[in-house]
Amino acid sequence: MTALIDATDSQMAALAGLVESLHAAEQTLSAMQAARDGLLAIAGRLALDIAREGDHPDRGDHSIRCVAAELGAVQRVSDRTIERRMADATLLVEQFPTVWAAQGEGRISAAHSRAIVDAGSHLIDDADREAYSAIMVPIAEEESPNRLRPLARRVAERFLERSVDERHRNARSTRRVWLTDGEDAMADLHVHAPAVLVHGMFDRLSQAAHAVRDENRRLARESASDEAATAGHDERTVDEIRADLLTDLVLTGTPSGHDTADGTLGAIRARVEITVPVMTLMENPTVSDDHEESPATPLPDRGGVEHAPADLPPAELDGVVPIDAETARFLAGSATGWDRVLTDPITGTMLAVDRYRPSEQLRRHLRARDRRCRFPACGIAARKCDLDHNHAASTGGETRDTNLAEFCRRHHVLKHHSPWHVEQRTGGVLEWTSPTGRSYIDRPPRRTR
Repeated sequence: MTALIDATDSQMAALAGLVESLHAAEQTLSAMQAARDGLLAIAGRLALDIAREGDHPDRGDHSIRCVAAELGAVQRVSDRTIERRMADATLLVEQFPTVWAAQGEGRISAAHSRAIVDAGSHLIDDADREAYSAIMVPIAEEESPNRLRPLARRVAERFLERSVDERHRNARSTRRVWLTDGEDAMADLHVHAPAVLVHGMFDRLSQAAHAVRDENRRLARESASDEAATAGHDERTVDEIRADLLTDLVLTGTPSGHDTADGTLGAIRARVEITVPVMTLMENPTVSDDHEESPATPLPDRGGVEHAPADLPPAELDGVVPIDAETARFLAGSATGWDRVLTDPITGTMLAVDRYRPSEQLRRHLRARDRRCRFPACGIAARKCDLDHNHAASTGGETRDTNLAEFCRRHHVLKHHSPWHVEQRTGGVLEWTSPTGRSYIDRPPRRTR
């Protein structure tokens, strides 16, 4: 054994001090996260108390949204994120107080708490939850969160009154699909569905991917003496082929098991919204933006990647995710129409938007200006939002760009059913006033020029 054999006594003492300091820091961090959960749980309880006193028919939903919006705005975090944190904190603090106390004392981390609470979230009886917590906390003090998770599920099963069949029937109602954006013009698609189906989907994709790879290898062996054929050989890995197969199936397949008699679902095509700076799009630069809306067609395999010059701004998907120039140019070439967005060459402020075949001019103008929900910290794309009069039309508000903005349904409802208030200033700037009187400014996103 040679590791650290040459370390001096002072270096080993420094290492020991570092380990102890890091351990103390982790304990403090766990305690502070527990304190934050306590405050979030109090905020959620306060919102419900307010709703209960007013006998609100929504059972506190709008009150919780209103409080979450205030907390999210001051922290510059989405109120959806705050609402999820409030729900998680309430579950931990109120239903698993022993676990919360252990975290507050720094004996276990927040990750340990999540593993215990997730596995025990189906326990209904307070005594069962307390007994379960009493078993799990000592184990959590000795094990890592990833080792703790399967152990917690096994222990929780002892206290569950309902069988896994009953629980699964209810859990099926939580099935969903969602996406998260990544780096380098990539994104992740997630599916939450019955385990048997998901494992079956993955296995079928894997079998198909291995079959394609094996066929590619066979062709490569047969053409080993032919340099031209070898140069064009498909060298994708199984992971790459699996992803490409899933993409083709979703984008080009027909959901025959769910389609209507007249084929309504089969006629639906995927849609993406891309913003492409014209200098990135064209060889001869001009000063404007081209905003295209195009069906999402599977891209052909060109065998190489075309790189845009480093000094040109990238294209963007939904005004948020940078994408490569090759993909943007391919989509631009197949688009049936573009929105042209003219911007100030110095400040980037949007000046006007037009379309080669004009229609719904004002809506296009506002979608191009706002690009997302205009509530602070919200990132829902404008094409998924409602167009709202800041000053209500029923009380004299004009239907023009200086009195309209894009709000997602959640924040559209929040504006009309809570004390939150919004005023539009010059340049499309929105000033939101919260129930506690704080002001939050939301400016139109800067454009890629």
